[in-house]
Amino acid sequence: MFWILLFVILMLMSLGGAFYLITRFHRFSFIKRLGERHKKLSWLASIIPVAGIACLSFINFYSAIVVILHLIIFWLIADLIACILKRVTKKERRYNIEGILVILFTAVYLCIGWYNAHHVVCTPYSISTDKAIAGGRLRIAGFADSHVGITLDGDAMAKEMARIQAENPDIVVIAGDFVDDDSKRDDMIKSCKALGELKTTYGIYFVSGNHDKGYMEGYRDFTLDELYSELEKNNVTVLEDKAVMVTDNFAIIGRRDKHDESRKTIGELAEGISPDVYTLVLDHQPNDYDNETASKVDLVYSGHTHGGHIWPSGYIGLWIKANDFVYGHTVRENTDFIVTSGISGWAIPFKTGAVSEYNVIDITGRK
Repeated sequence: MFWILLFVILMLMSLGGAFYLITRFHRFSFIKRLGERHKKLSWLASIIPVAGIACLSFINFYSAIVVILHLIIFWLIADLIACILKRVTKKERRYNIEGILVILFTAVYLCIGWYNAHHVVCTPYSISTDKAIAGGRLRIAGFADSHVGITLDGDAMAKEMARIQAENPDIVVIAGDFVDDDSKRDDMIKSCKALGELKTTYGIYFVSGNHDKGYMEGYRDFTLDELYSELEKNNVTVLEDKAVMVTDNFAIIGRRDKHDESRKTIGELAEGISPDVYTLVLDHQPNDYDNETASKVDLVYSGHTHGGHIWPSGYIGLWIKANDFVYGHTVRENTDFIVTSGISGWAIPFKTGAVSEYNVIDITGRK
């Protein structure tokens, strides 16, 4: 609900800021000269670039909002700096230099954001434990938030799974939001088949996220049950508030999404697992850290935050306590927590606050 409200507010700000941008474009000298001869035509010329950005809505609605908002913010900052310089130098400027710089800076900034969203990197982590691990070592490959179809369609997901296979993981885990409301059945099936091609020692495990169920019933051309069926058909174990013993000294707990009212507590799920067993928890949303620490599980792997996605949204999520952690690795008492920025992201094909990634987590322990 927070993100829906946030994007409604951003949309309204975008519409309100459109007029501001039009007035900024109208300050360019060549448009001013046009206005001396044709006032209406000069304003039309100022509207054209803003309207051009708005046309991005036909490709991706949120892309248009992101571009407009960044132009507004950067131009406001530039106007403030220009105003200060004018007062200090006491000189009138002939050229709209700040306008040119804002356009160039916004273009470069968002191009980097586009690259971050579409270019997937591997982020490794190394964790040690005094507990016994079969062979003394366990390699986990994990990812979350593929939101199939946003930046990764079925064919692109297959390529990323081939990269994960090259890491030679003992086990693969998926921490939710595999699909989205806009995902297509064909891409979903291709992505599930790509998972089925992975060769691991202990298998592939999946927990659902808030977008896997879908927010608009009947909007997409497949159901949650059909997603589960395709995953299971491709040898993926779906964990919905379940704990499984993978080996004699390694267990996985898969939690239902936070928004599921039937979700069990971590204490209920961890009950019966020996404290000598290394326990990995898959929990899509990273916001139950106190209870997970108290349950004495060893590692919690989450997604959901997209690492902040569009800066500074990650800090806003922390400020309103929507999340306990936004990105990376942290330790509370004897529990390690890892939050991935996601192999893709929801709706917005830019990442200015994070990269797109999958993780390789090497755990070393006693043999």
